[in-house]
Amino acid sequence: MAEPISSTFFSPFPHRKNTADLFSIAELVLGKIASIALEEAIEIYGVENQISELRETLTTIKAVLLGEEDQQAKKRNLQVWLDKLEDISYDVEDVFDELECEALRKQVIGRYGGVKEKVLFFSLSNPLILRDKLSHRVKEIKKRLSRISTEKDQFDLNVESADGGVAHMHSREVTYSYVNKSDVIGRDTDKEKIIEMLMQPTYDKNLTVIPIIGIGGVGKTTLAKLVYNDDGVKEKFELQLWVCVPEDFDLKKIIERIIEDATGQSLSNLDIQQLQTRLRDTIKDKKFLLVLDDVWSDDRRRWKELRDLLSVGASESKIIVTTRDSEVASIIGTHPAHYLEGLSHENSMALFKRWAFVEKEKEPRPELLEIGNNIVEKSQGVPLLAIILGSLLQRKDEEWYWAYIRDSEASELMEVKKVILPVLKLSYDNLPFHLKRCFSILSLFPKGDEIKTGKLTRLWIALGLISPTRQKQAPEDDIGVEYVKDLWRRSLIQDVEECGSELCFKVHDLVHSLATIVGQNCSTVDLDTPEILERVRYVSIRTASLEEISNYDGVPPFLRKETSKRLGAIMFQCQVDDGVITRKFARTCISKCNHLRYLDLSYGSFEELPSSICDLKQLRSLILSENKRLKKLPDTICELQSLLHLDVSGCSELDELPKNMKRLVNLSYLYITTKQKNLQESGVQYLENLQFLGVKACENLQLLFEGMCRLIRLRELLIENCGRLISLPFGELISLECLSIESCPLMLILKKSSFPSRLRVLSITSFEQVMELLQCLNESACTLKSLCIYDCPNFTAIPEWLPNHIHLREIRLIRCPNLSSMPEGIQSLTALKQLHILHCGELSKRCDPQSGKDWYKISHVPRIILDSKHIQRTEN
Repeated sequence: MAEPISSTFFSPFPHRKNTADLFSIAELVLGKIASIALEEAIEIYGVENQISELRETLTTIKAVLLGEEDQQAKKRNLQVWLDKLEDISYDVEDVFDELECEALRKQVIGRYGGVKEKVLFFSLSNPLILRDKLSHRVKEIKKRLSRISTEKDQFDLNVESADGGVAHMHSREVTYSYVNKSDVIGRDTDKEKIIEMLMQPTYDKNLTVIPIIGIGGVGKTTLAKLVYNDDGVKEKFELQLWVCVPEDFDLKKIIERIIEDATGQSLSNLDIQQLQTRLRDTIKDKKFLLVLDDVWSDDRRRWKELRDLLSVGASESKIIVTTRDSEVASIIGTHPAHYLEGLSHENSMALFKRWAFVEKEKEPRPELLEIGNNIVEKSQGVPLLAIILGSLLQRKDEEWYWAYIRDSEASELMEVKKVILPVLKLSYDNLPFHLKRCFSILSLFPKGDEIKTGKLTRLWIALGLISPTRQKQAPEDDIGVEYVKDLWRRSLIQDVEECGSELCFKVHDLVHSLATIVGQNCSTVDLDTPEILERVRYVSIRTASLEEISNYDGVPPFLRKETSKRLGAIMFQCQVDDGVITRKFARTCISKCNHLRYLDLSYGSFEELPSSICDLKQLRSLILSENKRLKKLPDTICELQSLLHLDVSGCSELDELPKNMKRLVNLSYLYITTKQKNLQESGVQYLENLQFLGVKACENLQLLFEGMCRLIRLRELLIENCGRLISLPFGELISLECLSIESCPLMLILKKSSFPSRLRVLSITSFEQVMELLQCLNESACTLKSLCIYDCPNFTAIPEWLPNHIHLREIRLIRCPNLSSMPEGIQSLTALKQLHILHCGELSKRCDPQSGKDWYKISHVPRIILDSKHIQRTEN
């Protein structure tokens, strides 16, 4: 229990992660140099020469790592060398962050500091002193780099030029068209759907391309083989062709493989001109079925070239494409993609039994079947894993061995490591460099948990994993959501749902194991873990209770060791018991881990945060939520100029926020519970970079702010369970996009056309003034995309003008018993993707698909959930 995962986990692909991860570190830090804030800091302190030297250092690291990525040296000493290189990359990042922090402090004290404070600061922070200190640090880094540079030659590492972050190609298994149909279980429905698409007539000359999308190991290739070998399909097509597509979509190789499959001739000696002529002659005017298996490239130009060459075939020709990437499917496909989901438990069990028990064997022993049923749950619908688990148990009659397989992590079984994880890792290998580190962070979350994009994105931002130079005009939170969508389209996350203003998703256990293997700078630990590895930068603590921990004195042993001093993140995986996170724990984190960017102390058991919190100059996220004892935040917290996220929600005993909150000039996320009556007393209205403000269970709160308000970037406002009448000046919130109100009486200060003109998401729960608030929407711009109303008996009629909001994608009406009908114009909402109605009295009856009078109004919506039943789901 005490042993950290990262120190014991077997990696079936050594070293590969390190180079990719290190490359992305270097790339992100180089991107930071180009940020406006750092450019200003460099100019203020006159350190252009020192920064230039560090830029050269990082560029060299990138170039060397690109060379190593291709060669994958096999010597054990390479790991030690890479660790040294990683240390230097982090040190360079620390220098940049410290410099940027100093510039921010100078800005804040210049704007808000008194005379005495200014004199003290500018005497201690003289540019000459800082420049001298920085020069010393840079010289030390250069010396270390010089030492390890001399070691480079023993690994035969070459220096290469950067390629724009494009992943390098890696070898993979070549597929073929034959399949033993009797070995395939649970794919009849999928097969019939694909064949139905193939049999549909073609009304134009364009090639029909049908994509099959799914996670690695789910059976995309097997499904394509079933279709390919179907007798009806064979009769329909004059020519059948199967090509395992090269990862780089090499056109010459693809043409060679098509011709070779059609004629049996190998033509590798011909050039591209000769090959394209031979291809056209081979398929001209013939009705063909071509399977392009395992396509990775999203190069539109190369696909168009191949499509043009194939267009000489008969008009009824069809192409099936298998891929893990929905972007590839959207580029290549002409037909809606078929998303291949995992097998049902019943089918997984049938497949498992076929491999675990010999055919001639009598009825398996009931006790083994019961254990086997639990084992099959590990496969989570992935056929390849069910087959491997079954194979491991073939001819094994010992109940203890079956129990051993049941109680083991699937990813730790040797056969799984050798077969499945390398298959999944192809998806990781094809990630752009900036996504590789983001992906590895998923290992810090518990297996099987639902992950919300908001929390994940804030973690990525705090750790500097979202490059500041990428998509400069977009807020970092939006870039984070795009990163999540990118992982989704590459089939690395699943069960993605829209949850109001954010997305929620899950990570398959096997993908989570992959993230753990490649994320060697991440570690899941316990409160009694003795020590972490030196390379670990981010820890996630999974212990929730002290029941199984002996001699716990408030500080985990690993925090006392030297290896913890470089930690950049400390977080907990779940709600912890009282007494786990003590003031001593908090004080140790602050004193021992000076480079923390993310500190999670939620569900803590202390009354006051140590004033030494100001020593964490680079801290970007501080989570103190649900501490029922916390009474005071130290004034020194306002010295954390790098702080982006502060969460004190659920801290029911917190008297007030510090008076100088306006000094937190970078703060973009603030979620609070406090006893104070007026947030204006703390200067919240001056937080110009604030994008999210959450106010939860503030029972005394009467006023958010009035008069001058600088919240010009506030995009999301959440007000929840506040007992007093709160004044809410909508007219001041010019950038508001998401508004959530729950169980709060509000004084709506509304002038004509003052309702937020950019509102995309509106969520209302237990709100008596629901009709009055909705009426405000009628006078605002029609920008709404999500409307969710819960537990509102006063909600008596869906407004007739709601169909004017043509961008609506989601409507949730939950426990609103006095709704009687849908407005007529709801049919015009063609963008509407989801309608969820639960316990809404007469409205629920009228929306019944069998007898409901309003069914015709909503039948066009792809996904309809009515009283907890999926009535319609016509679109993935």
